[in-house]
Amino acid sequence: MEIHGIPIENNFAEAFDMLATRIVITAAEPAWAMRAGEAMTGFATSVIGCGVEAGIERSLDPSETPDSRPGVSVLAFSVNQETLQKQLEKRIGQCVLTCPSTSVFAGLLSNRPMPLGSKVRYFGDGNQISKKIGKHRYWRIPVMDGEFVCQESVYATKAVGGGNFLVLAESIAGALQACDAAVQAIRQVPGCIAPFPGGVARSGSKVGSKYKSLKASTNDAFCPTLQVDSSGEFADSASACLELVIDGLTPESVAQAMRLGILAACKKGKSHGVKKITGGNYGGKLGRHHFYLHKILLG
Repeated sequence: MEIHGIPIENNFAEAFDMLATRIVITAAEPAWAMRAGEAMTGFATSVIGCGVEAGIERSLDPSETPDSRPGVSVLAFSVNQETLQKQLEKRIGQCVLTCPSTSVFAGLLSNRPMPLGSKVRYFGDGNQISKKIGKHRYWRIPVMDGEFVCQESVYATKAVGGGNFLVLAESIAGALQACDAAVQAIRQVPGCIAPFPGGVARSGSKVGSKYKSLKASTNDAFCPTLQVDSSGEFADSASACLELVIDGLTPESVAQAMRLGILAACKKGKSHGVKKITGGNYGGKLGRHHFYLHKILLG
């Protein structure tokens, strides 16, 4: 299969079951909601070292938020509910509570509640108060610009982490151009994020390492400096490889994001030296979700 003259390898991306939540952050101005979201999702690229994988899903109009203020929706993914909850408490407490004018609300409902406002409320030193509106309770915590409002509970849901594809190109400049286009396309899919910096990872990993202390290490099959002949994963004339990793609330959303991302990368990459698109997997032994590139692209 070729798209715009770029070969699409008959391969699959291997993804994993995760738990996720959506948080809605609002603020007095759109810029402050975005700053809080960016701070909260910092150091959230991979569960291997960060506890969660998180990113800003999209900006929200005041008509879409619980308090009719501008906001952002944030998606956070982790391997289990305990880790997800602890990471949320830390990130909300350190990055959103501290950000001027912000409030926090649950962005989805499920049968997996996680305490949030009921934990963060202790910062109020006994001066915090709560109010129940409908079925949900909210905490009002006094801060120096007024009050920080935080919903008592947020909710976890089953999700998929690790959908991916790799872009091989003649140069890093060309790979970046193609990947930037892919990230813009991925961000149009609701319920998905690309958690790495700018949505792109240069340090794709394999499972395990020669060093016992490491769970993962560099994916040497895709490292250009380690290619000694043309029998490796690199296409002819390729000298750089970048990976796009996608987490989503459903397998369908991950597949759609992969499809649109690959199409955008190929369209942009035709004139920027992209040589091949492939998928990253571990032989199908670790994750039960297998996204076959040809099947996704054929719809």
